[in-house]
Amino acid sequence: MAVTDPVTGAAEAVLAPSPAARMRGRAFGHAGFVLGAVILIGIFAMALLAPMVAPHDPFDQVLDRKLIPPVWFDSAKATWEHPLGTDQLGRDYLSRLLYGARISLLIGFAAMLISMVIGTAIGVAGGYFGGRVDMVCNFIITTRLSLPVVLVAIAVVSLVGSSLSVVIWVLGLLIWDRFAVVMRAATMQLRGRDFVTAAEAIGCSRARIILSEIMPNVMNSLIVVATVEMAHAILLEAALSFLGLGVQPPEPSWGLMISEAKGLMFFDGWLIAIPGAALFLLVLSINLLGDGLRDVTAPENRS
Repeated sequence: MAVTDPVTGAAEAVLAPSPAARMRGRAFGHAGFVLGAVILIGIFAMALLAPMVAPHDPFDQVLDRKLIPPVWFDSAKATWEHPLGTDQLGRDYLSRLLYGARISLLIGFAAMLISMVIGTAIGVAGGYFGGRVDMVCNFIITTRLSLPVVLVAIAVVSLVGSSLSVVIWVLGLLIWDRFAVVMRAATMQLRGRDFVTAAEAIGCSRARIILSEIMPNVMNSLIVVATVEMAHAILLEAALSFLGLGVQPPEPSWGLMISEAKGLMFFDGWLIAIPGAALFLLVLSINLLGDGLRDVTAPENRS
């Protein structure tokens, strides 16, 4: 029988890294998490500091300076006064890109938050209570899945009118289904676990069981779905703006910038490539960050 030296054991316990230190090590050692965090922090800083770093007012139109190409083009018109050039109305493209980040982040986060609250409530209720409650929740989820998101969003925005708040609420009320499906499945898996049964046996209320036993154990799935839906909302807003039903001119939405430049795509393709690349980087960073958070906070990594 092996005998453990109490002095050695105590020293190892003292030198062992704390849970927070282990999580930091996993986070900084996860390439996808680091890359996604760096890109997203950069875009967030760009949006936050837009009034200070934007070289021009994003709404100013100078028609005699329209369609100036970016500085990397070999053109006599290119100038560092407009590093990313100007659009067909002479508006500085860099300034519009910086302010457009604010709109994309606001719509993505707000729509995700609304859908998360709705979908999580429906999914957890159906998964935990079961029976008739689950039947009602399944009916609601099935009804939502039968509705095509883009077509319903187009119809609602066309009827109600397009504005920033309308786009946020329409998207938030339409993209909660993935939250509901995932949370329902995860809650059903946890409902019969020993720690839930023990909490019920000692008389814990259902609200306390859901908040203190169920929710912490489904948080990893919730994080992943939240990042996916935030990216989904950003792309849907860009699609609506491209169709003229999202954020309205002269607001500098990235989807609207692509829409306004579609007539020049064969002549000045950079007008579409720049906001398109910004959308790609934003969606990529959100998904990388979500996958990284799932891996870093996974239960099997907490011991």
